[in-house]
Amino acid sequence: MATNNGYPIDLQPQKNAMGPAIPGQGKGIRGNLDFSKSYLTFSLLIFFPLQGQVPVMPVPQRPAGCPPGLEYLTQIDQLLIQQKVELAEVILGWETNNKYMVKNSMGQQVFFVAEENDCCNRQCCGPLRSFVLHVQDNMGQEVMTLTRPLKCGSCCCPCCLQELEIQSPPGNPIGYVIQNWHPFLPKYTIQNEKKEAVLKIVGPFCSCRCCADVNFDVLSMDESTKVGRISKQWTGLVREAFTDADNFGISFPMDLDVKIKAALFGACFLIDFMFFEHNK
Repeated sequence: MATNNGYPIDLQPQKNAMGPAIPGQGKGIRGNLDFSKSYLTFSLLIFFPLQGQVPVMPVPQRPAGCPPGLEYLTQIDQLLIQQKVELAEVILGWETNNKYMVKNSMGQQVFFVAEENDCCNRQCCGPLRSFVLHVQDNMGQEVMTLTRPLKCGSCCCPCCLQELEIQSPPGNPIGYVIQNWHPFLPKYTIQNEKKEAVLKIVGPFCSCRCCADVNFDVLSMDESTKVGRISKQWTGLVREAFTDADNFGISFPMDLDVKIKAALFGACFLIDFMFFEHNK
């Protein structure tokens, strides 16, 4: 099957295939096989919709002081992050390394993100697992590395909360996402490369909503001004029920420091693992 960075781009029926068979159509075993094949095709299309070739974002000029590869972020104020649906997770419930496609508001691909992890860590630690996410541009060059160490997942342990380090280029920290202790609200602090607090993220009391987006507001340090948003987008009843593949939207000011944009980008993945990465 033809792919684009691991994404299926062609799931067409056979050239001379007719419409889906219905019960009773055909004769004997052949009719049942036709019906089974049609049902399987329909089921796959729910999780793997038809996709054409994804357009890519043109490479903008890199301004002074911008880490290589992050020049894309200087031209955008919105990002859409789409997690790839893995067949092994849908059918077997077997946790695999996550993969994501990152697009701008025009639908052009900006980055491709792939998790690096071992099988034992994925299956035993689940969404609490440590991970390394490699962020590549459209030419396959790694432009960011997102690293999450293994931490306690209980709000009763305020001394060992979640954190994420953003590196660009890999090996050079440019920002951090630090979870703040709160008895019932998810809260985070965005820090710059000097570990100075720059922005806050505050989520809702309940992250489980049916037929609605779940919003995490990006706020100023005093939490009086809203400057952006991270939204977990509703993807439909079937996909929400049977997979943990999520879509996220991020919005931030166009003139925000590109390194802080990268930190907010990293915060999206930490939020995904903490609240929405659950086996169905």
